[in-house]
Amino acid sequence: MIKVQNLAKVFGTKRAVDGVSFSVNRGEVLGFLGPNGAGKSTTMRMITGFLPPSGGSVSVGGFDIVEHPIEAKRLMGYLPENAPAYTDMTVYGFLNFTAEIRGLRGDARKQAVSRVVEMCFLGAVLHQSVETLSKGFRHRTCFAQSIIHDPDVLVLDEPTDGLDPNQKHEVRQLIRRMGEKKAIIFSTHILEEVDAVCSRAIIIDRGRIVANGTPQELRQRSEWAGAVTLRVKGVVASAVTAKLYQVPLVKKVTVVDDKDGHVTVRAFPKSSGNGALAQAIGEAAHEWQIEQLHSEEGRLDDVFRSITMPDTAKEAA
Repeated sequence: MIKVQNLAKVFGTKRAVDGVSFSVNRGEVLGFLGPNGAGKSTTMRMITGFLPPSGGSVSVGGFDIVEHPIEAKRLMGYLPENAPAYTDMTVYGFLNFTAEIRGLRGDARKQAVSRVVEMCFLGAVLHQSVETLSKGFRHRTCFAQSIIHDPDVLVLDEPTDGLDPNQKHEVRQLIRRMGEKKAIIFSTHILEEVDAVCSRAIIIDRGRIVANGTPQELRQRSEWAGAVTLRVKGVVASAVTAKLYQVPLVKKVTVVDDKDGHVTVRAFPKSSGNGALAQAIGEAAHEWQIEQLHSEEGRLDDVFRSITMPDTAKEAA
């Protein structure tokens, strides 16, 4: 449904997006991650036709966004960054207006407005002007306009920005449900949303894609993937670490806690995600009184930092 090939955008001497390529299929929710200034919003603006690309191409539903913009945009719903809206309109008036712009008339328009008001929980503020809304309700109103025509493709730039925890949960649930039938791409700074919503995630840094995979595949790139935490009673920390360094699969051992006769250590595998490490450590420590033994799945924040942190910061760390 979305096909991006060698997409590029240049602003003066700055290359904001540099040869980005990916695709999004129907039934897929793609999380678009990256630090500030990485090129996320610029890429999404080119996908929606808001910005012309300096190079490469974007097609939506088989329509090139430059050559056939009307056909491509008919298939899309777009929630831009900062959720812009006509602030002097009421919520009801704004949604009616956007439904009409999308070509909905008569009963079809009324039904579309009623549907998104219910989906986005806007009934309580329906007749308020947009300028009087809280940030959360304004964001929900703009989200509602993006889905008012029930598009096949959704492009959402920070869809949970400014929402409280309950509202974030509602929007994530909504995106997950819609993602069963639509092609959705959304940018986020919140890594927990990747696990909560995404079937796949892309990390972009300095205009280039640096990682692309399922949340599980990305976690496997973490140093923590397959790391084992062990807590034992009645053994000194030095004995525990010495024993674990004898396990062939162990790369590094750190002492997490050591007090009152209880020692907690963490062992990192030589090969990320090696699930055999927990069993090997369990066998090596079988003579001890084990109080805790569990394996880590890997951490997305660790992967994100290791990929996007500037080289100078990595050296300092």
